[in-house]
Amino acid sequence: MNKVDEFEELRPLLFSIAYRILGSVGEAEDAVQETWLRYDGSTTQVASAKAFLSATVTRIAIDVLRSARVRREEYVGPWFPEPLLSDPYQDPARSAELADSVSMAALLLLERLSPLERSVFVLREVFGFGFDDVAAAVGRSEAACRQLLVRARRHMRAGRPRFEADRQERQELATRFFDALKDGDVGGLRKLLAADVQMVGDGGGKAPQLARAITGTDNVARLLASVYPFMARIGVTFRPREINGQPGAVFHDRDGKVLHILVLETLDGQIETIRSVINPDKLGHLGPVADAWAVDREVRQARRQTK
Repeated sequence: MNKVDEFEELRPLLFSIAYRILGSVGEAEDAVQETWLRYDGSTTQVASAKAFLSATVTRIAIDVLRSARVRREEYVGPWFPEPLLSDPYQDPARSAELADSVSMAALLLLERLSPLERSVFVLREVFGFGFDDVAAAVGRSEAACRQLLVRARRHMRAGRPRFEADRQERQELATRFFDALKDGDVGGLRKLLAADVQMVGDGGGKAPQLARAITGTDNVARLLASVYPFMARIGVTFRPREINGQPGAVFHDRDGKVLHILVLETLDGQIETIRSVINPDKLGHLGPVADAWAVDREVRQARRQTK
């Protein structure tokens, strides 16, 4: 194959590596594009295009992550990864690792690792690269990479998220949740939520967001049931979608523009965490983005008119 064909065949893998390191669709796409430019401009004969390109995209992602750390430390409110509707890379032999590693909960755990620990963990634990290729990618010895992996595994194991294992059960629970949400059914929502359920939003200071995490069955159920019927009244709709490997939905304003997303994390037949991303900077890859402030004003006005 020529360079273009080799690269295009590996593009899904390269994006999936970069996304897990960066937690950003846009930054991952930029890293992949920069990888192509370096590959296309290289005159070196490589023994393995996969090893060379994976190492290149990893090094680029590490540099981007290091520069992004300061921005994330100054971020307004909770920081969540950019929502990913579908992972372009599939490997039946590693389907469980790939699915677990792309969830928002897992990506948030990866945020606790250093850039090197994160990269070693992603390459070795998620994608199954040999330590020789991992070492070449991060510029450390194999022995050092083994130590980095030990530390990364320890951190990840301590907070590893647990999800509903059965995909069908998870989806059925999500269907019941969104039906109850549509109807504003407080009782129906209560039955689906865990006692310690938590609802958290990421607006980044650029859109209306929860002032703090909302916890507890009654609090979350009442909040959801008191807001969505008024959103529906002004033309907001939602479309159930799998987001970062978990059940969720994409919400749109009356003009069909993306307003926000919800992701559900479930365990033992109940919803444990509801994550919302409404920061417009994180939604542009899903389509034209709505004016969340304008929608919020309309919802408030609709609520006042019913009092």
